[in-house]
Amino acid sequence: MTAYVLDANVAAKWFLPPAQEPLVSEALQILHDLAGGRTRLVVPDLFWPEFGNVQWKAVRAGRVSQRAAKEAIAAMDALAVATAPSRPLMKTAFDIATAFERSVYDGVYVALAVSSGAPLLTADERLVNAVGSRFPVRWLGAFQ
Repeated sequence: MTAYVLDANVAAKWFLPPAQEPLVSEALQILHDLAGGRTRLVVPDLFWPEFGNVQWKAVRAGRVSQRAAKEAIAAMDALAVATAPSRPLMKTAFDIATAFERSVYDGVYVALAVSSGAPLLTADERLVNAVGSRFPVRWLGAFQ
């Protein structure tokens, strides 16, 4: 079974209108692998407010209805993805953020990938370009 740290930007693609989202088929493959028991996912606890914020922004932009956003949040919750606390990751996350000029939020995801031994799967190509040569970070566009 393959394990990944899942970035909220990948999970959001499962629920946003696909016409406006790149890499939807790659993201949906992760969901299918999860449903089929071929993939295990873990997220930091900050994933949940980030995912909710993506849904809120989509409602504000008129991309989805409030009802659809609430359904997406409920569906994501129903997947029961393992969630790790971010507090123990903060020192490493801060070190990554300052060394690579990334946000501490990004650093938490990368630090979880390091501590869990599962690569971070992200749709953020700039993050991959910034830290991918030093840390286990994979771009969704290269996912097969």
